[in-house]
Order: sequence, then structure tokens, then C-alpha cells
Amino acid sequence: MSFQYIKEMPGVAEILESIPLSEELNKLKKKRDEEIIAIFRRESEKFLVIIGPCSADNEDAVCEYVSRLARLQDEVKEKLILVPRIYTNKPRTTGEGYKGMAHQPKPTEAPNMIKGLKAIRKMHIRAMEESHLTAADEMLYPGNYPYLQDILSYVAVGARSVENQLHRLTISGLDVPAGMKNPTGGDIEIMLNSVQAAQMPHVFVYNGWEVKTSGNPLTHCILRGAVNPYGTTIPNYHYEDMMRLCEAYKKRDLRFPAIIVDTNHANSNKKFYEQPRIAREVMRSRQNSKTLKTKVMGLMIESYLVEG
Repeated sequence: MSFQYIKEMPGVAEILESIPLSEELNKLKKKRDEEIIAIFRRESEKFLVIIGPCSADNEDAVCEYVSRLARLQDEVKEKLILVPRIYTNKPRTTGEGYKGMAHQPKPTEAPNMIKGLKAIRKMHIRAMEESHLTAADEMLYPGNYPYLQDILSYVAVGARSVENQLHRLTISGLDVPAGMKNPTGGDIEIMLNSVQAAQMPHVFVYNGWEVKTSGNPLTHCILRGAVNPYGTTIPNYHYEDMMRLCEAYKKRDLRFPAIIVDTNHANSNKKFYEQPRIAREVMRSRQNSKTLKTKVMGLMIESYLVEG
């Protein structure tokens, strides 16, 4: 085999014991989870905004950003719940380039997965301590979730992972909202297949164990735009796109059908400055349709301290 076994990864209990979450923060997370879940259960009329950098690669910068976000949360708390994106793994289309803090705690240093795992947990906890906001992360590696399960209030599955069986089954065991993005080709049926699979109970092998899950009824769709076979981006945040997804939802027996709109990626053609315009259009569409007002639960936005 061409595998070189470097080091055995530490167990979940070892990492959680060495970098514990305080009782105060544990209570904070439970309260935040209840507030976010209430949106998806239609028990709250607040709107969700999942916002932050594409890649959390610097702890100090991330914590400064999240602390600024906390001040804004105080101003908008009557209508919005802000969830910072602290994305610690970065999918690479070709496999080349920086893969996120979980691989490299410092982008200039060689990969070290054990240091990376500790670094992302430490950063998440520090951000929570300093802001009192609980975060979202992307599930790029399903096996990493238990190391952050006591911290995260939202999980996203990306366009390249949404068809993967292990991602779908792992999401079925989460008790927080989880968003499934449409695949890069834009097929909403594939996305809905993933939502349906994740809402069902399963028995499977996970991190060396046979496990059983009860299904996650809070799994939902994220519209992030698409790319056609010729490389042209096709947005799917317009009124007609969201209504089409609502109609597709009707054909399936799914719990709490919901839509989050990603204002970047193929929806903005990766032009970040288009995001405010896209957000305004989504909100206008929501105001003009009773159906969309009950289905479009939030936005996902890329944002950071400075441009670029």
C-alpha cells in the first residue's frame, strides 16, 4: 500500500477532556440551540443569518470578527439570529492548496492533523467565550464531528459532499439544524434526496463503531447556485428558483421544509460585493409570497474583516 501511517489520532474523549467546554458555555449553547431550532420548527419568526469567512485560518482574526458580530447581534436581536461561520476545513476542487486549519494550524507550516484538531476546538471555544455566539462549521470530514459536537449550533454539507453516503448518514445523527447544499451541477432532486436520507434513521459504521441514529428532522436545503458543463454560473436565488424548490418539497414527506439561500458561490459568481443585492432580492421575494415567507428561513453570507 502507498499509505504511510504517521500517528494514531487521539480519541474523542481525550480531546474533549484536554480542551473542555465550561458549564457556562454549555448552558449558553443549549439556549442558542433552542433559539435556532425554534426558527426551523416555526416557533419563532426570527430570521437566521449564517455569516463569516470562507475559511477560518487565523484564530485572532476570527475571534475579532466574531466579537464584532456579537455587538451587531445585540442591535438586531429582536428580528435576527446571527450564527458565525467558523469553517475549519476547506474543500479544494482539484485537491491542491490550503485545506484549512484542521490540516494546518498555521498555513505556512506543514500539515499536522492532531495539532489541527486541537487548534480548531480551541478556536471555536475562544470565539464562543469572547462573543457568546455559537457557530456553524462545514462537515467536510464526517469523522471529525464528535470533536466539535458540544460546540456547533449549525452544520453545513457542501456541494461536493452532498451526494456522499457517509455525510448523509452522519447528519441523521445530529440534533442541530443541518443544511444540504445543492450539488455544483444544480440538481435540486439530489439535494432533496440528501435531506430525505438525513431525516431517516440509520444503522452504519462510524469511527470504528456500529451506530444507530434516529434521523434529523431539522435537515434542510441550501441554494448556492450552480455551474453548467461549460463553466457558466447559474444562480438559483430568484423568486422562480425558490418557488420551484417549494413545489419539489411538496412532493416529499419531509419534516420542517426550509430553505437557506447562500448569497455567494455560484449565486454571486464569486463576486462578494454582489451579496447585499442578492440578499435584498431574496427578502423582497419573501415579502411578496406567503409560501416563501414560511420556507425561506435564512441567508448564508461570506464576510470577513477586510476585503479579499
